Amino acid sequence: MTGRRVAITGMDVLAPGGIGVASFWDLLTEGRTATRGITFFDPAPFRSRVAAEIDFDPYDFGLTPQVVRRTDRAAQLALAAARGAVSDSGLCSEELDPGSIGVTIGSAVGATMGLDQEYRVVSDGGRLDLVDHEYAVPHLYNHFVPSSFATEVAWQVGAEGPCTVVSTGCTSGIDAVGYAVELIREGSADIIVAGATDAPISPITMACFDAIKATTPRYDSPERASRPFDNSRNGFVLGEGAAVFVLEELDAARARGAHIYAEIAGYATRSNAYHMTGLRRDGAEMAEAIEVALDEGQLNPGDIDYINAHGSGTKQNDRHETAAFKKSLGHHAYRTPVSSIKSMIGHSLGAIGSIEIAASALAMEHSVVPPTANLHTPDPECDLDYVPLVARDQIVDAVLTVGSGFGGFQSAMVLARPDRRMP
Repeated sequence: MTGRRVAITGMDVLAPGGIGVASFWDLLTEGRTATRGITFFDPAPFRSRVAAEIDFDPYDFGLTPQVVRRTDRAAQLALAAARGAVSDSGLCSEELDPGSIGVTIGSAVGATMGLDQEYRVVSDGGRLDLVDHEYAVPHLYNHFVPSSFATEVAWQVGAEGPCTVVSTGCTSGIDAVGYAVELIREGSADIIVAGATDAPISPITMACFDAIKATTPRYDSPERASRPFDNSRNGFVLGEGAAVFVLEELDAARARGAHIYAEIAGYATRSNAYHMTGLRRDGAEMAEAIEVALDEGQLNPGDIDYINAHGSGTKQNDRHETAAFKKSLGHHAYRTPVSSIKSMIGHSLGAIGSIEIAASALAMEHSVVPPTANLHTPDPECDLDYVPLVARDQIVDAVLTVGSGFGGFQSAMVLARPDRRMP
């Protein structure tokens, strides 16, 4: 390990109701929700009929017809966000050594929409038991291998260094960025384009979550369907999106006069080895990830000014992470504002961790804590300061953001102002 410190110097976000960093941040700080009735397909047969969709046209972001033909929607979101992040960073890839640039992209479910669409084509709408491959899109193989997401981004930004897809369920977005940080720290790359993408709003995904009753059946008022930490919550709202960052060594970023959103001070991930979808009530594994991330960042619990919660809106998850915050931060947990942006943009599975990193960095940038929408009657077991309904002005020098995923994944990341943390 070289001990190099890692900064975020560029970012872009494509989220429901907020395409681009400015629009995304406006949505969050205004407490607006982007959840609505599903329009991508007929949701009538399903228990859950709401989602957080993006009004996204790949051609608006300069993607060519050839790129659109060969890529899934999730890859297109990643390409658009990567282009915006590199532009925001002010880096000129032509002046850099391609071997020093890497890519890490997180995704939980890969090319779900593309595979769903192509199956309908090759099976003639499900009529054929033996599908006819001649009707498939020529680049169908790219839909089967999520690694194609990272290679597409690498081709676009001219990266010839480490190139990886991280797929750890709903913590993919944190873990992909955390892995990128480690690559820079160890000297394997100087600059990494890192983030996550998922576009899972398809019949197969809805059916899967319907089966385990993880998504909300509340569809009479879609904008109020996602209710993290509220006593009336009954599941999450499926979403889609992407967030991509430019990460680089802190001293190099300062030397070139780059705008620094935040330093990624600490990161850790754990697995509970307990249950595919269940969580222990004490939150021990998430608490341990938080403690290790704080220690790596040389920060104390009392240094955390805001917690960007996983806050999916399921009964067990919200109580699980409430317990984890108390266990890891002690009494300071009761004094720390907490919020869940999933209340406004839904749960985009593997992408949400990166989108939440963006929200955390922007909270520091603007000294504002985004609210938790639809939080009117808090669950008595979720008794921390879960900022309800309205954004809160507050100096934010260090943020804890966490993720929890099926399979037992528990991840934590700490962002801080570089001058807040001693080297």
